[in-house]
Amino acid sequence: MVRWIPAGENYLGKQLRCRVLLCALLGVPGTAWTQDGPADFQVFPALPKTEAITLPADSKPPGVRWKSLFYQSFRFLVLENAFRYATEPATRDPGLPYFRGYLDAVGALHGWSDGDPFYVNYVGHSMQGAVSGYIWTRNDSQYRNVHFGKDPEYWKSRLRAGAFSWAYSEWTEIGPVLSEASIGNIQAFPPQQGFVDHVVTPAIGLGWMIAEDAMDQYLVRYIERKTQNRVLLAAVRGSANPARSLANVISGQWPWARPRDHGDAIVVRPKTDSGQQLERESGVAPFEFAANAYGFGGSSGSCAGGGGTGAFRIGPEWQIVLDVNGCKMNALARNSSGDSLTYLAGPRWTPRLSGHVAPYFQILAGGNKLTQELTFVQQEAYLVGLAKSTGSAPPDPSQYTQQFERNGFAVAVGSGVDIHFNRALGLRLIGLEYMRSWAGGLPRFESPQGFQVKTGVVLRMGNW
Repeated sequence: MVRWIPAGENYLGKQLRCRVLLCALLGVPGTAWTQDGPADFQVFPALPKTEAITLPADSKPPGVRWKSLFYQSFRFLVLENAFRYATEPATRDPGLPYFRGYLDAVGALHGWSDGDPFYVNYVGHSMQGAVSGYIWTRNDSQYRNVHFGKDPEYWKSRLRAGAFSWAYSEWTEIGPVLSEASIGNIQAFPPQQGFVDHVVTPAIGLGWMIAEDAMDQYLVRYIERKTQNRVLLAAVRGSANPARSLANVISGQWPWARPRDHGDAIVVRPKTDSGQQLERESGVAPFEFAANAYGFGGSSGSCAGGGGTGAFRIGPEWQIVLDVNGCKMNALARNSSGDSLTYLAGPRWTPRLSGHVAPYFQILAGGNKLTQELTFVQQEAYLVGLAKSTGSAPPDPSQYTQQFERNGFAVAVGSGVDIHFNRALGLRLIGLEYMRSWAGGLPRFESPQGFQVKTGVVLRMGNW
């Protein structure tokens, strides 16, 4: 979103200062203020070692190192907001008092889309979720040395990281300080009010983490076994795990650092009476969460986006489903944008079948909200030019935009197939549903009516 820069503002000077701040924030790996204290300070080798190094045993009990976690999270927050301040003129001068602007931003949230391009919402914010998740794993000492596989300890660690990623994402969006709502009051101005980042950042960010972990386990380790070229190994680690690399730098380590450079430590597991991990009984999961990629097309128009689905087990074959999905309308005029948000609930039937394949059938009902914004380009250009020539405040977007909203009842009936890799992780191979909405039509986009397709990652909790 680009708005007028007030006359007299030294834009290049501010941008230069902010970029110097970015470099200072990244700093030299190993800075002590990211750690709990001198006793916890460790410097990783400049390049990955081909042979493991043994370090002194950690004297601290396993758990979350909150002080270090908050330091590193704060560093990431400052880094992100400094970049926004340096590159987005609207962030430097929102034209609203601080507290009023913050309250307007939080109160204006609605719909799905926020006006950002696809790569910003679904790539940039997903990577943000993965980076914050890796910051958590670096400070969750009980599970810090787990690696991708069937071990339940790995999936526990990633679910804990996903929960922290959601909390961090909410702060970056609507926190009272160091957030989009407080610095720039972004959500106070259309079309920035959507909830897409609140869902995509933690949900797809968790999937990003799992994908990087799989790359590290099956690609990076394979190359490590084949070569002793430390420069090549550093390059492979950095390119295969970009989110982990950024989290390492923010944490004061080299981008290619790995715990295994100091020896593959034995995973710390909860103690049991027998001293061994108890075998958990197999069975259905009490709770499932799916991060969806979602879209539909038909005579009413096309829409692409994502969302989340939670399923609570109420019986061996029955679940109660809560489903929230949003998508951005396609094929609209250049001066308009729009989104569709559905929020549905209902029963799901899952037959009791053994094996990894799990089909389901569900009937969901709820609501559908359609939102569009029309921008009058000539009016915008005239008002912006007038403000620049007179030195007055930038025009309010409501002076050159018009919003349309429709709400209505919606029903979705369909089925799908999940593939369960283990007790914790599954893949929604396909979900096919017929949706009917009575929200009413908007320009170039009628009420959704037709088949919609979903696919995504399924996390199963409570059965391991």
